[in-house]
Amino acid sequence: MSQSSRIIKKYPNRRLYDTETSSYITLHDVKKLVLDHVDFRVEDAKSKEDLTRSILMQIILEEEATGAPMFSSDMLSQIIRFYGNAMQGMMGSYLEKNIHTFIDIQKRLQDQSRQVLGQNPMLSSETWSEFVKMQGPAIQGLMGRYLEQSANAFMEMQQQLQNQTRNIFGSFQFPNFGAAAGKPAPEPEKGGGSDNKS
Repeated sequence: MSQSSRIIKKYPNRRLYDTETSSYITLHDVKKLVLDHVDFRVEDAKSKEDLTRSILMQIILEEEATGAPMFSSDMLSQIIRFYGNAMQGMMGSYLEKNIHTFIDIQKRLQDQSRQVLGQNPMLSSETWSEFVKMQGPAIQGLMGRYLEQSANAFMEMQQQLQNQTRNIFGSFQFPNFGAAAGKPAPEPEKGGGSDNKS
């Protein structure tokens, strides 16, 4: 967060205080700040500890509990399994790249809708849905590129893991490593003559 971030203080009674408006706000108000792309920081009123992530998680929990949830149980289970895993950091980076790619697709779609439907900000959800249906092939192309970029991001993550593995184990000497990989182990040197003929 930058120095100019809007500061929201969280008190022990769980109340949130917006220092910019000098008033108490709700989680719904914080969600509106997120939607409006306002840069803010939530901190403990006493310790100044950064609580932004925990507040954002609360908003996500509320959103998941109402309406149509974004995350399936299987997806959440898979995410949980990455905690404590060697690939936890890479998984976070991978998901972040995917979200940025998806946002890019959304922006392109919105730009296309403005070209077709004009700059009217009051378009209803029904009009938007109709536009999305009409743009099926374009969306399919965008999603195809999204999946390709997603696959590339995953391959990049996999390559990073392989490089890290080489850096960690490259200096170790493993006996019979070639045999374990399906290659014949070198024969020990023998003194004297040999019966082998070419």
